[in-house]
Amino acid sequence: MKVLFIVSEKGFWAEECFTPLNKISKKHEVTVATPTGEKPRPDEKSLEEGDQELMEENNELNSPISASKAYRKRQEYDAVVLPGGHGTLWDINQDVHVQQILKEKTEKGPALVICHAVGILGFTPELTEGREVTGFPNQWEDGQVDENEVRNGEKLPYRVEDLVKEAGAEWDAELDKDTSVTVDGNLITARGPDSSEKGAEKFLEKAS
Repeated sequence: MKVLFIVSEKGFWAEECFTPLNKISKKHEVTVATPTGEKPRPDEKSLEEGDQELMEENNELNSPISASKAYRKRQEYDAVVLPGGHGTLWDINQDVHVQQILKEKTEKGPALVICHAVGILGFTPELTEGREVTGFPNQWEDGQVDENEVRNGEKLPYRVEDLVKEAGAEWDAELDKDTSVTVDGNLITARGPDSSEKGAEKFLEKAS
């Protein structure tokens, strides 16, 4: 199976990218894309010891294709993974090529969407309405922003939970649980870094 990872240039969360990428690439061929084809950039807050080395050593992350090229070649891919991170609010989620790829791939194969990348479902109501979904909750966002919704000098354009609910999803981030992964058909959503490994495992079950 050929799997397309679409990663943020504005700031992806390291664990949410590296863990699924490591697990899935052991069993399937992986291609990495970013909105413009520039090298993806991790959120500095997410980096742990050894992460920078992982970034430098990974050929796929260092030579991504653009989302528009991935869209033109979309028939070559069987599945898609969208790692999270606050950066996705500005680039991945609002990219029309990524939205179309997600909609098409979910019809035939597994799609794993993690954390803030779940916000893309707010822009694709035809895919989202009536589906059971988890993702980065408002309660956690409260600890990331000030009273003006500003984080690291930038105002959030929207909150994931609010936007996805407005698109008609059945939202439950399962805040009473250590992990939260929801499977609805071919769409797999994971709440955050605590759930990305389990999300990758569910993806691999679907991909087998």
